[in-house]
Amino acid sequence: MWFSKKVTIFQKKDKETWQRIKDVLKSAGIKGVRASHYSADTLCACGCGSKLDPRNFGAKGYIDRDIYFVEVREEDSERARNIIAENGINAVVESDPVGKLGRML
Repeated sequence: MWFSKKVTIFQKKDKETWQRIKDVLKSAGIKGVRASHYSADTLCACGCGSKLDPRNFGAKGYIDRDIYFVEVREEDSERARNIIAENGINAVVESDPVGKLGRML
C-alpha cells in the first residue's frame, strides 16, 4: 500500500474542483489518495527573500497561483475516475498547467 505506484488523475489550477475530488474520493472510501498543491511561480516577483508579493495587493486581493493535483494508487485509478465521473466532475490532467505566459524562465 505505501510503496505502490501512483497515477495522477487531476492536475490543474482549480482549487474548487480539487476540493470536490478530494471529498468524493474520501466519501467513496478510496485509500492511498495523495492530494496536494505546489507553487506555479518559479521565482517570486520581488526576490527570493521577500515574503510579501506586491501582485497580491490589487483590487481583488490574493491571487492563487498554485497547481493542485490528486494521485491515487494505480490499481484504484479506474475506480477513482469512474467515481469522479459519476459525480459530474471533469478531472483534467494538464500537461503544462503553468502555461507559456506563466513561466519566467
